[in-house]
Amino acid sequence: MCVTIVTYNSERHIRRCLEGIFEQEGIVTEVVVVDNASCDGTRAILRRFKGRIRTIYNDCNLGFAEAQNQAMRSSKADWVLTLNPDVLLLPHFIRTLWDAGLADPSAGTVCGKLLSIGPGFQPLDEPRFDSTGIFFTPAMRHFDRGWHQPDGQAFDNMEYVFGASAAAALYRREMIDDVAVDGNFFDPAFFAYREDADVAWRAILQGWRCLYVPAAASYHVRSVVPGNRRSIPAVINMHSVKNRFLMRIKNASPGLYRRYWLPMTLRDLVVIAGTVLTEPRSLPAFWHLAKFLPQALRARRVIMSRRKVDDATLAAWFSFQPVALASDHASELPSARWPEAEATPRYAVEPTA
Repeated sequence: MCVTIVTYNSERHIRRCLEGIFEQEGIVTEVVVVDNASCDGTRAILRRFKGRIRTIYNDCNLGFAEAQNQAMRSSKADWVLTLNPDVLLLPHFIRTLWDAGLADPSAGTVCGKLLSIGPGFQPLDEPRFDSTGIFFTPAMRHFDRGWHQPDGQAFDNMEYVFGASAAAALYRREMIDDVAVDGNFFDPAFFAYREDADVAWRAILQGWRCLYVPAAASYHVRSVVPGNRRSIPAVINMHSVKNRFLMRIKNASPGLYRRYWLPMTLRDLVVIAGTVLTEPRSLPAFWHLAKFLPQALRARRVIMSRRKVDDATLAAWFSFQPVALASDHASELPSARWPEAEATPRYAVEPTA
């Protein structure tokens, strides 16, 4: 088992994050931290953990995606937990995810229940969900299930979901190798944001499942808040626009587009108009998109050549309400196919971004 963390000016949270890893019960982990040229006190904190973690120091910020790839390549562990430095693990989190993954060979990804917590890991007045996996809408937008809803019983069932937030996602090495393109699990062209959704889409195309395990709970300080783009650094907004289109180019099949061309097109027009009229600092996204287009088209050819699911199966996962498939039924099905009738919306959530 390996835990991989990417830091960039993370001094506020990284010490407590690492302590949470070493407080895990019932499992021994190796920890790899890649620092993307932090200029605050992050590196000084990491040096205090010398001998307990393996560190890779980059001379410049390579982005979350490529830095996570670096960390994954440095380990041969059969399971890799990607972890944001602003996540605080509860003591049984990793072991609970690991046990669930071992029991289900079809699960390439396992995720738990992330709850919101304030900056500096300060508890909130009212417990709320941060993520219980991700889902996609027919407009090709993706959201965290349960985001900002009060913590309750709505997400207490173990079930299959579209994918996991890479803030705390356990990936099977076999799946990492299977869905990687040109040796990259996360697409370096994404730099940051949406790279976990891209991985989830590729995994579903190749017949892998993402298992949500509510018994594994932890806390996440979310710095990028859905629905409030003005609070997000301009460079992240720019990558968000670019990556939306890169992800579509790589993963969307013609059959999926035929089913959802209207919401896709309407959302594309909103994004383009919003960028031109209200967010001009994101306009470089389209230059970067053109730059990475040949690379994305090559990746698409690889992804589609490996595809194992049909359009009906894929389309069933795209809904304006989160879609989930009960694990007690799905475990009896072939790993590369889910019946469309079973993958039906389970919870109504008002999108927030």
